[in-house]
Amino acid sequence: MAEINVVPYIDVMLVLLIIFMVTAPMLMQGVKVDLPEASAAPVENQDSEPLIVSVNASGELFLNLGNEEQVLALATIRDRVSKVMRTNPDKPVLIWGDEAVPYGQVVTVMVALQQAGAPSVGLVTENP
Repeated sequence: MAEINVVPYIDVMLVLLIIFMVTAPMLMQGVKVDLPEASAAPVENQDSEPLIVSVNASGELFLNLGNEEQVLALATIRDRVSKVMRTNPDKPVLIWGDEAVPYGQVVTVMVALQQAGAPSVGLVTENP
């Protein structure tokens, strides 16, 4: 009687699982910022990858489109987000604001993103 030996398939599956577990955290996009801690409900899972605007401790702005290490002006970010929102109006938009950045600067970025056509802008925090 011919039977399929599934042990090699299980081994391959476990190796792939480990590879995905190791590489998944490295795929996180954005600039390194110290996020503030807050207790909040997580956003529902969405199919499309969000646009992330990062504000580092010195107040420099970054966008996760193309070269994410390039410092951008607020007007440039508004223009680029506007173009993306015209093609995909349901794309989620998030802000990674460093906890050392003044609140007013984050609000200014939020207003610019809403002017660019983002229906809602989320703030990313870490659980305490």
